[in-house]
Amino acid sequence: MSADPHPAQTPADTTVVQIILAVALGHFLNDLMQSLIPAAYPLLKTNLSLSFSQIGLITLVFQGTASVLQPLIGLYTDRRPLPYAMAAGMASTGTGLVLLAHAQSFGLVLLAVALIGLGSSIFHPEASRIARLAAGMRPGFAQSLFQVGGNAGSAMGPLAAALVVMQRGQVSIEWFAAVAVAGMALLWGVGRWYVAIGAARALARKSRVRSAKPLPKATVRLGMTLLIVLMASKFVYSVSLSSYYTFYLIEQYGLSVNQSQLCLFIFLLAVAVGTIIGGPIGDRIGRRRVILWSILGILPLTLLVPWLPLVPSVIAVALAGLILASAFPAMVVYAQDLMPQNTGMVAGLLFGLAFGTAALGAAGLGVLADHWGIVRVYQICAFLPLLGLVAFLLPDLRD
Repeated sequence: MSADPHPAQTPADTTVVQIILAVALGHFLNDLMQSLIPAAYPLLKTNLSLSFSQIGLITLVFQGTASVLQPLIGLYTDRRPLPYAMAAGMASTGTGLVLLAHAQSFGLVLLAVALIGLGSSIFHPEASRIARLAAGMRPGFAQSLFQVGGNAGSAMGPLAAALVVMQRGQVSIEWFAAVAVAGMALLWGVGRWYVAIGAARALARKSRVRSAKPLPKATVRLGMTLLIVLMASKFVYSVSLSSYYTFYLIEQYGLSVNQSQLCLFIFLLAVAVGTIIGGPIGDRIGRRRVILWSILGILPLTLLVPWLPLVPSVIAVALAGLILASAFPAMVVYAQDLMPQNTGMVAGLLFGLAFGTAALGAAGLGVLADHWGIVRVYQICAFLPLLGLVAFLLPDLRD
């Protein structure tokens, strides 16, 4: 719906793969550290005698902290960029890990995960904005590469927990603060690129956006409202797996903690694969089609999962994760296409909604698991993808 669907390309339209790879690697390091929280839940539950409700509250504080601040930080950096903010976010995450390693009370655990959530709230909107800025004419590719870095980091978390934290105890979590130091050095370099080159690209892009015809406000409102509904469906189901999958496998199939962590790794690896294919496919066939396929395509799998034997269940969960994950890069770029003048704010809003929805979902599912059992929770969550039917109402933004 722009005034010129095929504007003349400029140097700002080139894809700076090195910078996209750098923020993707930063995302990998960031989410590797953050994924230690749910991966270490069985250890924390035992050490501190926590209930499922308290496990849910830990997720609520961690992801709730990030969800509230991300859109505000994104809105601010759209107007006044902070090139070195991502490095500061890494410092907050590293501090939270050190505190978590030595926490001997539930209150200190909550403080530690709040600091890690603060680091996330700083990192994600600014990193997504930089990825979009470096993408040129390939925003879907850039968003997928950026996000797959985070998913790969999340997938490594359970392995790191199984090989290090579960073997050496809670205090070994502080070893991963060294990852935060490496991330700070990497992202400081990205900040220097922005100062030297990226700022000029941002000005050129803003000039083009101002000259284009904006989408009707009704279209923007409808698109953003439907995205919020779709994300509620996607992330409540996702958090049922990321936070409680190990407990489900232990109770339903009698697996050991390490065996359940391996199954969680398989799921998260499948999520990483789905993420990396979602954006480029969206560049070719349109974001709306990718969203439709990914949200609705998992329904048969989720309905089957609670009733399958172990191996088919693990495979079905992995396939569902792959299909579902392909939606998020498309959702972010679709939302940025709706509001191209506020790419950082939109990314912060969607990442914030993702964290917030997951936080509330985790807390609610924890309460249900305490009362009804974790197996019943998965039987209920199987129907969440039905909300994906509203994706048919998404406006088609292609000219």
